[in-house]
Amino acid sequence: METTRSWVEGWAVSRRLPEPVDVPWGLRIEVGQPTQAVRHVLLDADTDADADTAAGIARGLIGTVTEPTTCVKAFLPPGDMEPWFSAEWEPTVPCFLMAADLRPSRVRAPDGYTATVETADGVTCVRVLSADGELAARGQAGLTDTACVFDQIVTEPAHQRRGLGTVVMGALADAAVESGVSAGVLGATVQGRALYEALGWKVLSPLSGFVYKPVAV
Repeated sequence: METTRSWVEGWAVSRRLPEPVDVPWGLRIEVGQPTQAVRHVLLDADTDADADTAAGIARGLIGTVTEPTTCVKAFLPPGDMEPWFSAEWEPTVPCFLMAADLRPSRVRAPDGYTATVETADGVTCVRVLSADGELAARGQAGLTDTACVFDQIVTEPAHQRRGLGTVVMGALADAAVESGVSAGVLGATVQGRALYEALGWKVLSPLSGFVYKPVAV
């Protein structure tokens, strides 16, 4: 529960969103974006001893949703959540909640690349630039009192397979450790999972979601 809450809170910090609000089913975040208006995260659906009770709580929430692009996420496989939703809900990209103990990194940018690190308002941003100043890779992290939540780790296609993702992860870890935070958390796609596992991150649970997209009348 502590790790899942840390991920939600750190994700909100990283995206510079309002602080998540406690609700009966978990946490609610006002995202305010065209692709996602509100995000609900069910914190204990995967640990409730009575699966029917968890499903009932989830359906109670889902039945109140009227705003398009509202998202509901839980730490469950998509197949476990799918029966809760009508055809007006679409699944998001399947992900995994991962965590790691953070330590100082010795990784440095390869020849021809430079890495910059900036931290402001609890958000650390790392950018890796090529020799001609082109953005080659980037990532950011939201720092909370308990964890550093890594977010939006991207390597541009023209610069892949050069270890730049590892450079970004190392720079973010260094910034977290310097801030006194030693716990790392992230939500990984299927593609990203391999990189993070190679760096010592462990999968804690699936992370799935559905978005409300009613048919326009």
